[in-house]
Amino acid sequence: MDLTQIIDEVASRADDFLAGMRSRNEARVGIVELLNGDYPKLSPAERKKAADAVMAILEREGFFETSGRWSGTGEEIEGA
Repeated sequence: MDLTQIIDEVASRADDFLAGMRSRNEARVGIVELLNGDYPKLSPAERKKAADAVMAILEREGFFETSGRWSGTGEEIEGA
């Protein structure tokens, strides 16, 4: 599996494995943990590139803004 396929796979699973994350920083940590566990042969540079790309996809798709729980800064909105 090439890096582009890995990025697409991880981004498509974001709703499931990022459930309960409270900020963009936590989301990035979750992405890196998933990459470490599911794709242990990635080099640190590949892992960073993949994490950056997945975060960019999520941002572009409005993942953090449209969930109803996230503010524009990535912090959870109370009562949402």
